[in-house]
Amino acid sequence: MQIPLFPLHAVLTPGLALSLHVFEERYRVMVRHCLDTATPFGIVYIREGSEVAPRDGDPVELSISGVGTFAEIREANRHSDGRWDLLTVGSGRFVIESVHTELEPYLVADVQRLDDVVGDADTADALVERVIRRFSEYLQLLQPRDGESAPTLDIQVEVEVPDESRGISGAGGFGTGSFEDEPPAETYGGVGGSEDAAPASSLRIPDDPSQLSFLLAGIVQVGADRKQTLLEADSAADRLREIDRLLDDELALLRLRLGPYLIDRRGFVERIS
Repeated sequence: MQIPLFPLHAVLTPGLALSLHVFEERYRVMVRHCLDTATPFGIVYIREGSEVAPRDGDPVELSISGVGTFAEIREANRHSDGRWDLLTVGSGRFVIESVHTELEPYLVADVQRLDDVVGDADTADALVERVIRRFSEYLQLLQPRDGESAPTLDIQVEVEVPDESRGISGAGGFGTGSFEDEPPAETYGGVGGSEDAAPASSLRIPDDPSQLSFLLAGIVQVGADRKQTLLEADSAADRLREIDRLLDDELALLRLRLGPYLIDRRGFVERIS
């Protein structure tokens, strides 16, 4: 199948929602095409380069990942000047077979849907139990302690789960989650992060290994390179195993209330909050 590509310095995982503010002309055209044809576009992670269009005559220098996520438009609001505010949801993965630069003002790719496999079922089931327990502790440790303050972490998810699925307090409900310690939303060329998301009371955590692994891959606060590695994992069991390792590191830091440290030119150690 052939889809438009939207390269970003961010990773979208299946089941997660992403708010976009689209202002670059070629992506306005892309949004109009997707709305008119009721088709998704693909979000791909930029490894090197920029998604901002270069000056006329300058070559495009962009290195993107070979695996991306289908982004389905759930809501679209058009400004009078042509900009778009979108709410998109990751609906599955794809692998890029070829990229075309001459068909449209935006990138177009031939892609193949990439289904997720569980891997070893016993291993996956054991990891589901372990990771859910540790993720619950992770959420609790993210909450500011007495005397601490932190900006709100807004996470939007769309995961269909049965009523008996587990609930974890301190997270957000179906559609939107509210956590702590999230860095400010980064603004990209052609796109900007959402500013407001309504908080809710509990996030339903699915027991399905694939759903759980993609959900946590999108929520755990690690760099985009590591998120992309999780997205590309060969199986849900492999993804959960890596998330378990990440939670090891994150929990150790959160228990000690440590952050990244930097030695400045005067020789002092400063904490970067």
